[in-house]
Amino acid sequence: MKKTTAIILSALFICTSLLCGCSSEESKPQSGPAEASSTVKEKEALALEKGTTYTFKTKEIWCENNGNKIYGIAYIPDTNKKCPLVITCHGLGTNHEAGIGYAEHYAKIGVAAYTFDFCGGTKSSDTNKSDGKSTDMSVMTESADLEAVFNTAQTWDFVDTSRIFFQGGSQGGLVSAITGVRLKDKIAGMILLYPAFGMYDFVHRAYPSYESISGTMEIVNDMVIGEAFGKDLWNYDVREHLSEFTKPVIIIQGTEDNIVLPSVTEQAAKLIPNCEMKLINGAGHGFGSKELDEAADYAMEYLYKNC
Repeated sequence: MKKTTAIILSALFICTSLLCGCSSEESKPQSGPAEASSTVKEKEALALEKGTTYTFKTKEIWCENNGNKIYGIAYIPDTNKKCPLVITCHGLGTNHEAGIGYAEHYAKIGVAAYTFDFCGGTKSSDTNKSDGKSTDMSVMTESADLEAVFNTAQTWDFVDTSRIFFQGGSQGGLVSAITGVRLKDKIAGMILLYPAFGMYDFVHRAYPSYESISGTMEIVNDMVIGEAFGKDLWNYDVREHLSEFTKPVIIIQGTEDNIVLPSVTEQAAKLIPNCEMKLINGAGHGFGSKELDEAADYAMEYLYKNC
């Protein structure tokens, strides 16, 4: 692959890390999927009320997909009732820390959150605790990871399984949309942050044909992807299926994003039957602390309305 193509892809696929928060408490990691509590069905569902705030605890929980262990942290409001859950998905080259700032906001209003590392979704094992290599990763392997997390979350005794939402940023937004369409009858809605709906177009610009997709490529600060990345997107454009998702969706986008263009996001938003879009003036690709707070405010208003 020519050097210029690699440089273009680096710019297209780069994802900015989001603000990370602090944990209030931490427990030892759980090996494998969580087991269902015998009291799950006996618990009352928590009703969200504006003005009510909660303390929360954190818990490391491991999930599994096709033999690969998936690391994540749950943010659990201190209540004996079952809570709505937001499963957050990070972008290409980042990790579970991208979801921490949002998870803390949600837990304080009574919404549990789980933020996790995609298998092979980050270049370094120092920052990604899940199994897998980046050269084996694609949006479809990440979609399978998300579905595995969703299935496991249904066994957690703090979760109201009728109110599980997906949230994703950039490539994580694309993965959330792909998986959301597949699980359209099972999840309650989606929160999409600058979702990379144009990734299909990028792959077709980078490669002249499906047969030309081979080998590895270096992108995003020395992260290396394999041919699965291009091949898994070549024949699938989620925009052709967005109309199938009729649950409520909110899309939050920066006006100055030069990687995921607002115009591309706005066109995709029109394809979703029940979608609202919020623009953050001056924000680029990825939100800093002030922008994250604004995005979280939009997302929490969405949760109050749809939980």
